[in-house]
Amino acid sequence: MSQPRVLIQLDSDPHPSVFDAVVAVDAGVEHLLQYSSITPGNVQALVHGAIFTRGPDQLKNTAIFVGGSDVAVGDCTGQEIKRIFFGPIRVSVMLDGNGSNTTAAAAVLCVARHLPLEQVNALILGSTGPVGQRVARLLLCQGASVCLASRDNHRAQELCDSLIERFGEGWSARISTASSGDASSLHSSLDGKNVVMSCGAAGIQLLPDKILNSNPSLCVAIDLNAVPPSGIEGIGATDRAVARGKRLDYGAIGVGGLKMKIHREALQLLFSRNDLFLDAEQILEIGKNIESALKS
Repeated sequence: MSQPRVLIQLDSDPHPSVFDAVVAVDAGVEHLLQYSSITPGNVQALVHGAIFTRGPDQLKNTAIFVGGSDVAVGDCTGQEIKRIFFGPIRVSVMLDGNGSNTTAAAAVLCVARHLPLEQVNALILGSTGPVGQRVARLLLCQGASVCLASRDNHRAQELCDSLIERFGEGWSARISTASSGDASSLHSSLDGKNVVMSCGAAGIQLLPDKILNSNPSLCVAIDLNAVPPSGIEGIGATDRAVARGKRLDYGAIGVGGLKMKIHREALQLLFSRNDLFLDAEQILEIGKNIESALKS
């Protein structure tokens, strides 16, 4: 008799995400166990409960989802979970705090529909936030060049340094930083870019349409903010490859359809084996497979 699939939802917030719970149910999870206010310091007993209750051949029927609005805590919790595992005594894990990994993967793949990623020269607005960091990381992993823009250039430089430290000096030639605090800086940082992506906090406009439309080199513009005002003025939340001159525009909901497909597929994949650890890069590969299947 096969055992039911159990997903353990670990959330850094006081209340586990309803969004993540609904997606889990839609993905076919049979039993959802939710825990709140999770940190690296209090996760051990929960992980032990996951790995010691079923035999090794049945552990693939249990999986862990790490979410919550504090993405940094979620990342550290994920690393602590990996530390607790030993040998074959483990279950598959997915990290998607605040939807950052699935959203970033979907946004990068929307760009890939129109440009080879190794030819992308992107300006990432709001680059120091959780989604912006992952968009930058995924683009760089695919051979793109990236300019990390922030209203606080010190934070952008810290992110640049941390990416180079983590992934190697070979990335340094393809990363730059820019201030996005004023119109002159935005004009300068957009010069020569073929992609611009707004990944900032909800309800904050980062790029006025006057500056956006003054750049003839842009091929793709993506605004991941669904809360008015838009992060990039003139892009609607539901835009999906909407042509404005030579540029194709995507809004948050326009990207969101692919994001939801990736989220559900990743959850289903967790139960195919017991040793998966799905972070941004692995989730991007899931998205690539989805895109390939849609084309065939």
